[in-house]
Parts: sequence; C-alpha cells; structure tokens
Amino acid sequence: MAQALIIVDVQQDFCEGGALAVAGGAQVASEISEFLEDSYAEFDAILTTQDWHIDPGPHFSATPDFQQSWPEHCVAGTPGAELHQNLDTEHVDARFLKGLYSDGYSGFEGLEGDPEKVGTLEGENGTKVGPAAAITEGAADLHTWLRAQDIDSVTIVGIATDHCVRATVLDAVENDYQVRVIRELTVGVGEESVDEAYAEFDAAEVEIVSLEDL
Repeated sequence: MAQALIIVDVQQDFCEGGALAVAGGAQVASEISEFLEDSYAEFDAILTTQDWHIDPGPHFSATPDFQQSWPEHCVAGTPGAELHQNLDTEHVDARFLKGLYSDGYSGFEGLEGDPEKVGTLEGENGTKVGPAAAITEGAADLHTWLRAQDIDSVTIVGIATDHCVRATVLDAVENDYQVRVIRELTVGVGEESVDEAYAEFDAAEVEIVSLEDL
C-alpha cells in the first residue's frame, strides 16, 4: 500500500500575523516539520496544498460572514500565500495550488504548480512570470497525480481542521483513498465546528490518530 502525506494550507495568512490567522497555526507548522524529520521516509510522497486566489469571486468580501465569504487572504503571488517559514519543505515532492477562481476549499481542487517561479523572468524577452503561470497548461490535479504514483492511502494534516482540511479529507474518502488524520498536526477555527468536522470524519470511517499512536 503506497501512502502520501498531504499538508493542507500551512500558509502565512492562516498563521498568526496573517490576514485570516488561525490560533496555533505557526505551532502546527513547526510540529509538522518535527514529524517530517522523524517520519518522512514512511511516505511514498509528501505534498502540500495552498490557497492561490486570483479572482475567487464572492469568496472574498469586504463584509464577510466567515462561513461562505472571507476577508482577502492568500492572494496569489503575495507573501500571505507563501508556505509558513516554520514548515520544512525539504522532503516535499509536489505542491498543489487551488482556488484561483473559486473557493478552493479542497486540496483535490488543486493543480500541480510551482509558486516559486512567480516573479522570475522566462523566455527570450525576459517576461516576468505572473501568479496564474505558476500552474502550467495540462498540469495534473491532486487525484490524477496520486493515482499516477499508485497512492491508495493518504495521511492529512494542516490548516484548518473545520474548513480546508475537512474538505480535503472528505474528498479523499469520496475518491476511495484510505484516509488518516493526525489530530495534533491539524488546527481549526472554532471548537464547535472542529467537533462537527471530526464527527463527519468518524461517519466517513476516517482513521483519527494521535502522534503517540504512531
């Protein structure tokens, strides 16, 4: 059984000091890095997802309801969209960018991309690479990439338990992966909504584990 680790949205804007900060986000970034230091070899692939918003429509609002609409965050090509500095990306095999023109909650909406090339110069004329060009034409989506690597089991961690982690977990189940969530390596927005997310995970037969169980 081939297994991937999916690290969901551990980005500057979702950690302390960011535009849509989740309390404990920076600490979770550090704890994921510590976990990777000891356990990276247990995974056949390690992936990250990132919100990469260009024009997500009503997902952004000046008067957000914090359910369906939100303040501007993780705008493609800005520091807020970058992975948090506490997250060690040495062992990351691929990065998936999502929500360019939509909400993009689930990592399974993401396409493989290279955000690091934004702002660099390409071609004979030295054209500056824009945020949309971080994803090349024909890039694989997350499900296609995982299947190409014969991945059938995923462990999911990251931010936020009750939003993008939740959506990614449930889509993984829908796509017939065996799914595991490491409780200490996720962090959520609200206690009640986090409890609701874990109830959904239980109903979907997702394995919830603690670090001490591993």
